[in-house]
Amino acid sequence: MPACRATRAGSTSASTALSSGSAATDCPEKRNAPATATKPLRAAGHATRTDREARCPAPTALSNRRTPSPPSRRPSLHRPRPPKAPPGKNTALRQHFRLHSALAEIPADQWDALTGDQPTLSHAYLSTLESSGCVSPRSGWTPRHAALWEGDQLLAALPAYLKSHSYGEYVFDWAWAEAYHRHGLEYYPKWLSAIPFTPVPGARILGRDAMARHSLVGHLLETVRESGASSLHILFPTDEEATWLADAGLEIRHGVQFHWQNAGYRDFEDFLGRLAQPKRKKIRQERRKVADAGVVFRILRGTEIGAEEWAYFHACYSRTYAEHRSTPYLTRRFFEDFCVLAPEACVLMIAERAGTPVAASFFLCDRHTLYGRYWGSTEFIPCLHFEACYYQAIDYAIRQGLQRFEGGAQGEHKLSRGLEPVRTVSAHWIADPRFRDAVARFLAQERGGMEAYLDELSERLPFRPTPDPA
Repeated sequence: MPACRATRAGSTSASTALSSGSAATDCPEKRNAPATATKPLRAAGHATRTDREARCPAPTALSNRRTPSPPSRRPSLHRPRPPKAPPGKNTALRQHFRLHSALAEIPADQWDALTGDQPTLSHAYLSTLESSGCVSPRSGWTPRHAALWEGDQLLAALPAYLKSHSYGEYVFDWAWAEAYHRHGLEYYPKWLSAIPFTPVPGARILGRDAMARHSLVGHLLETVRESGASSLHILFPTDEEATWLADAGLEIRHGVQFHWQNAGYRDFEDFLGRLAQPKRKKIRQERRKVADAGVVFRILRGTEIGAEEWAYFHACYSRTYAEHRSTPYLTRRFFEDFCVLAPEACVLMIAERAGTPVAASFFLCDRHTLYGRYWGSTEFIPCLHFEACYYQAIDYAIRQGLQRFEGGAQGEHKLSRGLEPVRTVSAHWIADPRFRDAVARFLAQERGGMEAYLDELSERLPFRPTPDPA
């Protein structure tokens, strides 16, 4: 979860990539940028949008690149290389590729059979985003979920959207959109595969086997190319997926998040014992301030969360966005409806003082991981943010025997509290070869800077040195 600082959208140059938004953040985004109109996609069956699109003030991430003046006609598009499918029986004649305008068109049991237990990738999570109105053409997210079928059996799938802006993604490409705009070209709509508003790393290309997944991506790349869209972006995939997306011609971008790893701790004090003395002392002082203020926590799971608790949490969540002059992405209906469908995935922690709630934090949970998502407060209490978002979460993860707590994106303040830097990846295909080359050069330089940044963070870990074995 964030420290709730507004993040500037878009990077200014490759040399400032580390502070520019190449990594993700959960902080509310300011959505008050000027707008430009877009043209609809050309391909039949694709969305036609004339909505006015938000864009940021002219960042210069690509301004120092040698991008030629726009031609009098649209340049020929780069054809992505289809990923190499592993050897196997050819069943292509019995398979068909389809784009779905709503996840409800795909049976939940077939979708979930491909996803594992990650809650944000579940049919319940993604379909509730749509049914609650959080994800829709009106909000700039037009569902175009890719699916490979054999008869009525789902072989592979990928959550995908046509985007008319770049909000709610947490891998920032505002500078690329601005470069297109300066040269009289349109960046939106673009294709995006991601979990809306949710920078949680995990599988994006779902399938029964490797052959089905490769076939799905091949169909998708061809569809994107023929649509006339500017680009395709696949955010927070697995490292394995990123490897063969790179082989298929996509450019790879690196970011950083902060995750806590459970090293078999018995309790929170055992965890503190692993930290260097100054960090251990600081955490104890911060927790003591909250306790001395008379704050206690109620932890609720699934069906234990009632309408009153949801109302209070959403008020806190909305207030966090309002403090950053923004509006929340998710409605109260989304949280309530998703909890009905997947109660085991929802954890709500409410901080109270003298029986009155003062803050709330919302987490998702599966068998292995606790995911920090949103928080807010109605009263300022020193260090309450750290307690509600990190210390209570770590304590809960230890007691539940979870392997990991993902504290959200960005925020070096998480480092001193025991969360470790983790590299994240995204994959990008740019249709226009001139901009594709400029982006490739930019990302190569940015990756070098990100590796140096990760090395620096690793040197600042708060843990005591591990004694060498005798």
